[in-house]
Amino acid sequence: MAFAAKPPVRRAERLDAAAFNAVRKFVPTRFGRIALVERGTGKAALFLHGFPLNGFQWRGALERLSAYRRCIAPDFLGLGYTEVREGQSVAPTDQVDMLSTLLDTLSIDDVDLVANDSGGAVAQLFLARHPRRVRSLLLSNCDTEMDCPPSAMKPVIAMAHDGQFVKQWLAPWLADGQLARSPQGLGGMTFTNPENLTDEAIEMYLGPLVRDPAHTHAYALALENNVLAGIAPALRRSRIPVRIAWGAGDTIFSPEDASYLARTLGNSRGVHYVPKAKLFFPEEFPDLIAAEARRLWGVADDGAGAIA
Repeated sequence: MAFAAKPPVRRAERLDAAAFNAVRKFVPTRFGRIALVERGTGKAALFLHGFPLNGFQWRGALERLSAYRRCIAPDFLGLGYTEVREGQSVAPTDQVDMLSTLLDTLSIDDVDLVANDSGGAVAQLFLARHPRRVRSLLLSNCDTEMDCPPSAMKPVIAMAHDGQFVKQWLAPWLADGQLARSPQGLGGMTFTNPENLTDEAIEMYLGPLVRDPAHTHAYALALENNVLAGIAPALRRSRIPVRIAWGAGDTIFSPEDASYLARTLGNSRGVHYVPKAKLFFPEEFPDLIAAEARRLWGVADDGAGAIA
């Protein structure tokens, strides 16, 4: 019996900063012009980034998962390249409303959520407010009701109150990549291997924030109170499948936070603890995130999302 030859594996396009910037689009909403990058077709997956990052955090995941989903990585209000309407709040609840409006504008009914850091808090709020719009949830290190905001955010919030966070931390890191990768810098504090925070990424993340310190400070100040207070009953009621991938070396969110989420979410599929990994490990280990996402979504790895 003759068998048809298998089609060649389609290689996903690499998304460096130039490619990412080239395909970014802006979606007009009542909140402002929302910056996003998307890849792929079919069912939608929404990727929610951390602070002080933007959608560029998920470039490796988009490369690997666009064969299976319409992958969309927006920039939150107050971060990245999104252009916020004058007077618009950038609080987590407003981020949820923005995302719901964005999905309506894009004619998307429901999504698979993938989230990290403060994006994980927004994802939990989105699930609580719009349970029918979420098919699955893949969480990595992020706020929980019991740890929101984490103690590591206190100096950031204090500096934001004084209008000094950008001047004292972000601007020096933007000007000096080695300082940004030092133990006292963004790379040293939040990357498993600080060298993975490239000069290109530093510009992509911090450039927009240094140029717009008012919105940067507003974002930090919006995290001062426990935005997840009282959310546990809604999480327990949820029956969507949830998987948690957690960097065990994180000094901002503890492994106990992951255990709490696994106990609280109504249909948790457990925790994958990643040894030594820090807060922003999803950027560093996109193969791990892609494998967890495919397993959660119930799609086989046929090599279509391979990177050459």
